Amino acid sequence: MGVDIAPITPLIAAPVASVEVSDTQHVAKGDVLVRLDDTDAKLHLAATEAAYQSAIRRMKAYEANDRNLTTQVKGREADRARAQAGLASAQAAFDKAKVDYDRRKALAGNGSISGDELTAAEAVFQTAKANLDAAHAALDAAAAAREAAEGAQAANAALIADVSIDQNPEVLAAKAARDQAQVDLDRTVIRAPVDGIVSQRRVQVGQRVQPGMTLMTVVPISTTYVDANFKEVQLANVRKGQSVTLVSDLYGSDVEFSGHVVGFSGGTGSAFSMVPAQNATGNWIKVVQRLPVRIALDPAQLKAHPLEVDLSITSDIHLKD
Repeated sequence: MGVDIAPITPLIAAPVASVEVSDTQHVAKGDVLVRLDDTDAKLHLAATEAAYQSAIRRMKAYEANDRNLTTQVKGREADRARAQAGLASAQAAFDKAKVDYDRRKALAGNGSISGDELTAAEAVFQTAKANLDAAHAALDAAAAAREAAEGAQAANAALIADVSIDQNPEVLAAKAARDQAQVDLDRTVIRAPVDGIVSQRRVQVGQRVQPGMTLMTVVPISTTYVDANFKEVQLANVRKGQSVTLVSDLYGSDVEFSGHVVGFSGGTGSAFSMVPAQNATGNWIKVVQRLPVRIALDPAQLKAHPLEVDLSITSDIHLKD
C-alpha cells in the first residue's frame, strides 16, 4: 500500500499557540491543525495598512500640488511678461537720457549750457542706466522663477502621469505589502490540505516553528494505491486499464477490493536501490526482477474499508479485460 502523504509545514516563523489535533485523528480538508501566535502578524498588517493609506493620500496630494504648480507656472509667466515690459520701459528711458546727456555734453564745450544743467543731465543718465540694469536683472529672475516652476510642475506630473491613484506604482507597492501582510496573518492558522489521518505529529505548544519545518503529516487514506511487485515474466500481457481484484491481510478474503492498472514504474526495484545489482569483476548472475505496477483502488470501497499505508495486499490482474 502507498499514498501521497501531505507534510504539514508552516510558511512563517512564529510560536505555536495551540495544536488542535493528535495522531490517528481523522481530519477533513480545511480543518484547523495548528494555530500560531498572530501578534506580530497583526502588528505588521496594521503598519502596512497605514503605509497603504498614506500612499493613497500622498498621490492625492500630488494631484492637488499639480494644479497648484500649474497655477504657479502661469503666475511666473505673468511676472516674466511684466519684467519684460519693465525692461522695455527702462530701455526707452535710458535711450532718452543718453541722448539728452550727449547733446548737453556737446553744448557744454562752447558754453551754451551751464555746468549745473550738464550735471543734472548726467545724473538722469546714470539713474536710467541703473534702472536698465535692474530691469535686466528682474527679467532674468522672472525667467529663472518660471523655469523653476515648470521644472517642479514637470517633476510632480511625472509621479502621477497616465495612471489613476489605484494604479500608481507607489500605491501598488504599498498595497502589495499590505496584501502580503494579510497573507502572513492568514498563515498563522494552519489547515489540513486534504482529508486524511494525522500522523507523525512533532509540534508542541510554545515551540517556535520555522518555514519548511515538518509539524506532522496528513495521510489521505481515501487515495491510497497499491504498487504490486510482479515478476517481469508475468507482465507480458499486462496493460494499462485492466481490472484488478485485491485482498488485504487486514480484512482477509471476506473483503475484496476492485481496482485497475494505472501504469508501470520506470524501472525495477533493484534499479533504484542504494546498491545496484552489479560488481566490479563483470560477472553477472541473472535474477528474475520485479517491476512495480501501480494499481488504483475504488474510493467508495476505501471509504467503507479504509486501508493504511504499507499494508500487505494480494493482487490478481484480469488479463482478458
